[in-house]
Amino acid sequence: MNKTELIEHIAKNADISKAAATRALDAAIGAVTTTLKKGGTVSLVGFGTFAVGKRAARTGRNPRTGEEINIKAARIPKFRPGKGLKDALN
Repeated sequence: MNKTELIEHIAKNADISKAAATRALDAAIGAVTTTLKKGGTVSLVGFGTFAVGKRAARTGRNPRTGEEINIKAARIPKFRPGKGLKDALN
């Protein structure tokens, strides 16, 4: 499912227009992004938790030339599924 299909699904099930569904989805994604940028977490009970993880700086290797390169530290988004989502899949 891509974003367009998700918008259509939201519009149909919530009985709202596609424009309203698009605004709602964009607002939800924006809220998650803003919270993660600030270092917070977003918990949706029954669905899961979005959080920020840290990846340490490390040395890697360029596969083309074989030379070592330095990879800087980064913050990465993580998702931990909730019990409701796990139960729905099994």
